[in-house]
Amino acid sequence: MATILHIAFVDQWEAALRAGSYRWSTRGKSLDDGATFIHASRPEQVAMVANFAYDDVDGTAEPLCLLVIDTARLVSALCDEDLDGTGMSFPHIYGPLNLDAVVGVRPYHRGPDGLWPEVAAEAVS
Repeated sequence: MATILHIAFVDQWEAALRAGSYRWSTRGKSLDDGATFIHASRPEQVAMVANFAYDDVDGTAEPLCLLVIDTARLVSALCDEDLDGTGMSFPHIYGPLNLDAVVGVRPYHRGPDGLWPEVAAEAVS
């Protein structure tokens, strides 16, 4: 099973469970607001993304989680892209995330050093 990860606010994930699909691209951007894809990461990319896009998030007041996504179950198109020209590609889901593609939800907490920690591939497989 090939998996990718998406960083989500716990309350947004819980709202998606009630709504029937997940539509948040990344922090503050959703498909409903004009975002064209849902940003995902491979395990080795999670900490970099979190420490960039969620650097000022208080993980206690606004808890984060990692959605573990089985790519074979995705209904929407999945593309691996380097949109910034940095030489690093990221998985992008072009459309809503169907809930049955999410095979795990892991809490994601800041480390003792205050940074969002690295994620081992084994931890989400």
